[in-house]
Amino acid sequence: MAYQLSSKELKILNSKKGIKQLIITEGHSVTKAVRYIKYEARVKSLQEELIKLQQWVSDNNKKVVILFEGRDAAGKGGAIRRITQHLNPREFSIVALPKPTEEEQSQWYFQRYINKLPQNGKIVFFDRSWYNRAVVEPVNGFCTENEYNIFMNQVNEFERMIIESGIHLIKIYFSITKEEQARRFEDIKKSPVKKWKFSAVDRDALRLWDRYTDFKSTMFDQTNTERAPWYIIKANKKTKARIESMEKILELIPYIPKDADLITHISSDQTASDTKE
Repeated sequence: MAYQLSSKELKILNSKKGIKQLIITEGHSVTKAVRYIKYEARVKSLQEELIKLQQWVSDNNKKVVILFEGRDAAGKGGAIRRITQHLNPREFSIVALPKPTEEEQSQWYFQRYINKLPQNGKIVFFDRSWYNRAVVEPVNGFCTENEYNIFMNQVNEFERMIIESGIHLIKIYFSITKEEQARRFEDIKKSPVKKWKFSAVDRDALRLWDRYTDFKSTMFDQTNTERAPWYIIKANKKTKARIESMEKILELIPYIPKDADLITHISSDQTASDTKE
């Protein structure tokens, strides 16, 4: 049965933007073109609201930390880029820390992250965070069992301290299936501009899938606290995940003025207790 366009969708498709999108869409698919235009319009409206959020943070000397976690190729970086696309670059930073140096390895684990926490009026996005030690490091043998246990015993207290210091902390986890991760890895390896992203850790990710799952489940069980809960976003569809992450951030930060009618959260969003990969 052919898809029936609504009058609103026909109007979108008959616009200059709609015609252009239809031309460049693979197979000239009408439904794909309309879907993409709707997606871009939704992103634009949420980005405008994010600018208001950032202005509130700046004007009121607030501090915000947003963690993006998830398996390799889950889409964390792409989501952060769309969220920050039109924000004032002087008022936020994106932290994606490399392998710790020898000096950093001798320090308290949280120290390198404390140095990246925001000053008044700033927002910090972590593209992976201190939770590397909860999943990636133990799975790949990058930390000892004792170092892992110390981290798990300290992380909730660490987050309690930074929240009580006045930081708004949001923890987002992008959840993808094993099949989707494998597909994205193949796309990355074939891309001349993305293949540099494929690392040794990525190469082993599918083989170690179940081990990642075990440590991820333990992380949720022990660090999904009332004060600092995890918000799980199903990320097999990148566009949907980006929109839901924007909506969740706008929902959780108590900025003023907030357009509550604009920020409608998708009902399929899950908590850490019921997500599955």
